[in-house]
Amino acid sequence: MFPHDPTQSPSPSPSPSPATPGRSVRAARRPNWLLICGLSALALLWPLAELTGMPAGAPRAATILGITAVCWIGVVGLGRFPRPVLTLALTGLGAGVLAHALGAVFGGGGTGPALWALPFSLALQAGWGAVAGLLAWAVQLGLGRQR
Repeated sequence: MFPHDPTQSPSPSPSPSPATPGRSVRAARRPNWLLICGLSALALLWPLAELTGMPAGAPRAATILGITAVCWIGVVGLGRFPRPVLTLALTGLGAGVLAHALGAVFGGGGTGPALWALPFSLALQAGWGAVAGLLAWAVQLGLGRQR
């Protein structure tokens, strides 16, 4: 058979693996920084709730944390993004950095005596992100996607 024989049907080209359609394995291992920054921006719900006059306390905290958790787990789990635990741990860290930066700029803390708590606060945020990542991973496994 000649390379350009019109009587022969072309052989199908090899399809990319289902784990990474159209992407190399190396690219799939890198964190998706745009996703991490976007999900970290949900930390802006805290000052937004304050600006809208939502009463402070446990109901506001539960509402904001619930919305954040559902968004993080839903987007990463249902979106089948690779490395969900790392992705959401970095997202939690980013949300913590953003929250502390906003607090420092607008007078909500971040300087003086509370500065010693910064590493613990960021570690807690990253930990909550990792827990959300485990739940997102469980969602992915439930959808039949094993990583």
